[in-house]
Amino acid sequence: MMKHPARATKATLRIVLTAFLAAVIALGCLPNMAEAQERPRRNLFDMLFGTREPDYPDQPMEQPPPRRKVQPRKRPTPPPRQPVAQPETPPPAEKLSDAKTILVVGDFLASGLATGLEDAFSTSPGVVVQSRGNVASGLVRQDYYNWPQQLPGMIDQLKPAMVVVMIGANDRQQMIGDGLNEKYGTDPWFLAYEERVQQFAKLVTSRHIPLLWVGLPSFGSDQLTASAVKLNQIYQSQTTSVGGEFIDIWDGFTDQNGEFIVTGSDINGQQVRLRTADGVNLTAAGKRKVAFYLEKSARRILGDQASPDITRLDTNNPLPAQQANLPGTEPEKITRTQPMSLSDPDLDGGSQLLGSNPAPAATTSSPRDLLVEKGLMDPAPVGRVDDYRLPGSVAR
Repeated sequence: MMKHPARATKATLRIVLTAFLAAVIALGCLPNMAEAQERPRRNLFDMLFGTREPDYPDQPMEQPPPRRKVQPRKRPTPPPRQPVAQPETPPPAEKLSDAKTILVVGDFLASGLATGLEDAFSTSPGVVVQSRGNVASGLVRQDYYNWPQQLPGMIDQLKPAMVVVMIGANDRQQMIGDGLNEKYGTDPWFLAYEERVQQFAKLVTSRHIPLLWVGLPSFGSDQLTASAVKLNQIYQSQTTSVGGEFIDIWDGFTDQNGEFIVTGSDINGQQVRLRTADGVNLTAAGKRKVAFYLEKSARRILGDQASPDITRLDTNNPLPAQQANLPGTEPEKITRTQPMSLSDPDLDGGSQLLGSNPAPAATTSSPRDLLVEKGLMDPAPVGRVDDYRLPGSVAR
């Protein structure tokens, strides 16, 4: 069947026009597509507020002006700090020939205590501190160092006015000697230790020499601290039983809960380091603090000899001329009054003691009697708070 010629012509023209339009569109879009590829892609922000780049890529961007370098400001140099004036330490006094001796014996803690005592009595010419401590000694290992044998010779040689003992930090070990071989912590160990402490104390008090036994402080180790508590109880009981004096320093090296402290108050109330890093030894401030605890008892025993301004007058040290020519002063006349006795009224000019005569009888009734017996009460004065009368009324 053959198609109509007119319809064939229209279809052919339609096909040709479609192809022509497609070619024109293709040729017209090619430059735009290439330009779109060369230009950067715009986002929504650029469309709303404009692009920050030039519309034509071949046009060079305008470079911002160079930033001016700002020189940093020079801070003013602070003035040099003036050193804080430290209180002047008085020079040590020259000791007198008849100065009294404090003998300090014990272990390494006793040696530190002696250092603190030397500082405490450095300005006292009448006191000399002699240290005879043995670092690793104690009362347990007498095979290493026998204090009962060594102490009498020290006393005979130095003739001390008092003996200070601080020992026991090395005694937490097995006891050997005198037929004993006991492990620390057993009942036989503590019984034998009490006997040795008492024997040691008697070596001093039997010679009528004052004895000051200083207790142990707390330690960084809980086991050493627990042992120190038990040993201090022995030192206190045995020392006081033979006439000695026990010096308790526990509170000076613990906090409010009784726990070990490294830093605490010194003798001036300042916070300083009292113990070393090992939790056993004492710093210089700690040694001085231990000496502070027994300083009061030591000065009481030594008396005027411990005074820092003690002097001796002899032929080689006469009085200065201005003092020697001072006129003599007459002794002040003191008028003494005889004390008054409660049973002797004549001393004050009277003849009777107070209260010896009955009180005179009252002729009129007192306000109390009127109120209690008759229920009568005088009206309150005008203007007083309990005056309830109306203004202008007459009191009845």
